[in-house]
Amino acid sequence: MGKKNTKNLSIIDQELKIDGSISSSGKLIIRGRVTGTIDGDVVIIAKDGQVNSSATTVSSITIGGNFQGELTASKELIILSTGNCAGKVECQDLIVENGGILNAEVSCKNASRLTKNTQRPSSLADVKMEKHIEL
Repeated sequence: MGKKNTKNLSIIDQELKIDGSISSSGKLIIRGRVTGTIDGDVVIIAKDGQVNSSATTVSSITIGGNFQGELTASKELIILSTGNCAGKVECQDLIVENGGILNAEVSCKNASRLTKNTQRPSSLADVKMEKHIEL
């Protein structure tokens, strides 16, 4: 028999409320309420889902419900048209659909620079502009 290539699927349903830490591999779908920390691969917050997290670290997250807190996504953050994201966000790729709400301190970086403290320019005068766009 061949080896099956299956990924884990976990669901926090609408009537479930979790207070604490979640660590998951594979896909985690949140339809209920989560308060605490999340560490996982792929997280999907459904339209009815609510997350209040002091530290969420994932490879990819899709927000169709509400997220409040600190989030690090090593690959992508997708906010759907029904999604609302607030707090502090670090990600590689950011996609916000029309109607999605992003009210956060956002830092988009390449994968090698995520969660590392890098020296930022102290002002716009310190930033070198290499391309000029004329209107």
